[in-house]
Amino acid sequence: MRVPTAVITAGSLIGGWQIARRTGIRPLGGAVLAAGGLAAGREWARRTGPVTTGALVATYLGAFAVSHPLAKRIGSWPSVIAVSAVTAAVSYAAADRR
Repeated sequence: MRVPTAVITAGSLIGGWQIARRTGIRPLGGAVLAAGGLAAGREWARRTGPVTTGALVATYLGAFAVSHPLAKRIGSWPSVIAVSAVTAAVSYAAADRR
């Protein structure tokens, strides 16, 4: 059974942030993000073409990058939830619903 990439991306963004926050070890949170990105990327490559896979990887990495300045404006939790929701929606639309 394949796990939807929407779940992988949202879970790794939220989980990576929580692990980094709770342990104080940012590279550990980064490892969760990397693992999620690799797992989702592998599925995207199987399910879609290279252009779509590249766009989804850019969305995932962009979500991580945008979450930081967004957190300064709206707070950490709202920021992480927002970028996770957008990333999950894009992943679902582009790769999972097929």
